[in-house]
This record gives sequence, C-alpha cells and structure tokens, in this order.
Amino acid sequence: MGALSHIRVLDLSRVLAAPWATQILGDLGAEVIKIERPGEGDETRHFGPPFLEGADGTKADATYFLAANRNKRSVAVDFAKPEGAALVKRLARRSHVVVENFKTGALARYGLDERSLAAENPALVYCSLTGFGHDGPRKDKAGYDYLIQGMGGLMSVTGQPDGAPGGAPMKVGVAVSDLVSGLYMTIAILAALLHQARTGEGQSIDMALFDCQAAALANQATNYLAGGMLPTRLGNAHPNIVPYQVFAVGDGHLILAVANDRQFASFARAAGVPELASDARFQSNAARVAHRDILIALLEPILRARSLRDWIAALEAGNVPCGPINRIDQVFADPQAIARGLTVAMSHPDAGALKLVASPLRLSRTPPEYRRPPPRLGEHTAEVLREELAMSDAEIAALVSSGILQV
Repeated sequence: MGALSHIRVLDLSRVLAAPWATQILGDLGAEVIKIERPGEGDETRHFGPPFLEGADGTKADATYFLAANRNKRSVAVDFAKPEGAALVKRLARRSHVVVENFKTGALARYGLDERSLAAENPALVYCSLTGFGHDGPRKDKAGYDYLIQGMGGLMSVTGQPDGAPGGAPMKVGVAVSDLVSGLYMTIAILAALLHQARTGEGQSIDMALFDCQAAALANQATNYLAGGMLPTRLGNAHPNIVPYQVFAVGDGHLILAVANDRQFASFARAAGVPELASDARFQSNAARVAHRDILIALLEPILRARSLRDWIAALEAGNVPCGPINRIDQVFADPQAIARGLTVAMSHPDAGALKLVASPLRLSRTPPEYRRPPPRLGEHTAEVLREELAMSDAEIAALVSSGILQV
C-alpha cells in the first residue's frame, strides 16, 4: 500500500508543472482522477513528434504526455457545460485534494473555484498553480515555462557571457521552472494533507511559477540580496567556486567540480602541478575566484593534454569530483542507472511495452508504485462515473451522446 493510498486527487491540470505534482502523488499511492476536455485532452497529448504508434501504425499520444501522467485515470468531461461541471463538482465532494492550473478566476464561472468547492467539502485541499499567483499586478498574465525562465532570472545567469562566441541568454534544456514548481506544489499539498489529517480542515494553496523560479535561484539570489553582487552569465563556470566548470580534454569534455581547498590540492597533484596549490593566488577558494582568469588559462593546456578516460581515472583516484557529459542514451546505459533501476517498464494499450523514467523516491516501507500507464483520453470515464458516482450505463451513454462525455 502506497503512503497516499487513502487519498483521492481530482486533477484539473494540464501541460507539465501541475501534472508533474499529481504524478508524484500517484506514484506515492494516491488515486488520481485526471479531468480532460473531450476530443482534445491535455495539450501535451499533441506536443510531438515523437508520437506513440498503435499496432496498426496509427498515431497515438505524443511521448511528451507520458512524462507526467502515469498512475492516473482519465475522465473526459466538458465542464464548460452545466451538466459536466455538476459531475466534476460531485467528484470534488469525494476528493481530498483538487489541483488546477487555470488562469486566475477562470474556474469560478463553472463553480469549480476553491470557494465554491470548499463550501461543499470543507476538508478539501485546493491547490491552484498560476503563472504569477492570485494577487499582484500580473495575476491575470498567463505563465509558461519559457517566460518564467526569463522573467524569473534564470536565463540571466544561463548561457555564455557577453562577448563570448554564442553569448546570449539561454534557457535550460528542460522545462525546469515547471518541474521545480511541480515539486514545490507536491510539498505544499503534502503539508496540507498532514494538517487535514490532524484537524479535518482543508485549505487553499496559491502557487505561482514566478515565485517558485525566484526561490530556486538559490545562491544566485543570495549573491545579490545578501552579498550585493549582481550575477551574470558565466557559461559553464560557477560564480562562487573555482575551478568548477567544463574543460576541453584530449578527446572530449570533462566536468571538474573542485569544491574546497583540499580537493584543489589533490587535483594539482593529479595534474602534475602540485605547486599551484601553494601559490598564494590559488591557496583558497576566495583567492581562486579572484584570480579565476589566470588559473583557468594555466589549466586549459594541461587538461587538453590527456584523454577523458585518463583524467577521470587519475582524478577519481585522488577523490577529486569529476565526470563526463553524457548524452541521454548514455545516462540510461550507465551502470549506476541500471543498478538504481532508473527506468520502469509498463504495458500501454497503444505502444505495448513502454519504458518510462522511474520515480527517484526511495522509501523503505512505502516505495513508489507503478499501477497504471499514462491513460488514453477518456479511457476511464465510464469506470470512474460508475464507481464513484454510481451512475448507470444509460446515464453515461446519454451524456456521451450529448457531447458532455467521451469514453
């Protein structure tokens, strides 16, 4: 039994950030009912190529959708129509958590906002994710990961410096603002569930992509707020630690992550230049940061002189943190990934055998579960309405005929 096997989540969200959170809850055992629009569904079903293919070669869902939607049941209902909204309301009465990521105020017109649902279910945890939150001058502005990476400061510290080849602000290669927001949402929901269990009280959770990205600036934010330093783009270098960056070696690239003075001394010995560790310009990290350009210029020809394999062997023998830059195929072929079970096989009605990224959560008593593959649109509409709302086949068929449901 999963840690959250007693929890029912009504998921009105789509795309990535909020579905990322609800997938985590599902992996931990929660029953997640995903509400989707008939005929269209979650936008990420169409974010391709690549797409899944059925046994007959027909195109199915985009593989993007698979990343955030396992352990969910799909109910396709048009809640823009009163009959559909009434069904969603009934499901909310029977749920512990509602998650949505519509624009501020959008769900109130259907009676699916927090105030309306909490009036009928006072114990409800209602988690809303928007781009900028429910107050402030930008509360009505839509939020997308790319915009938030820019407006939230991340792109200002990502990319090559001005004047360097390719120097321009750069987004991260995955939708990291969405993913971080999904993790913060999960934490908030779990905290609210603990409060709910103690007191029987629900609460409203107001999450914003912008807030989450600002929080995730971490040391770059405190470099400015507490240290008075405005961070800039440094490419693959670190603003506070040297040498902590990518170096070209004889046959590729090496990540060197020297985090303290002891490691720098070990690196200098492994590199055949032990005198650098006693040089006053490089004896401490603060000194190395101050003389960054001089040190890097000294190290670059030394590191180019040997192969990646040679460097990793020598540096690991001296306990100097280092590593290669793996392609994604190399990540999942890595012996460590295999030993840790970083992929999970599931059976999908369109694709047959399907390989997904496993949850990284490792709990000894209540580990993640892989009960359901990412669902087809409306795959569980009839099943959920029969089980949860005791609706008859005739009632369901009538709503399908009127376009309110898809099965």
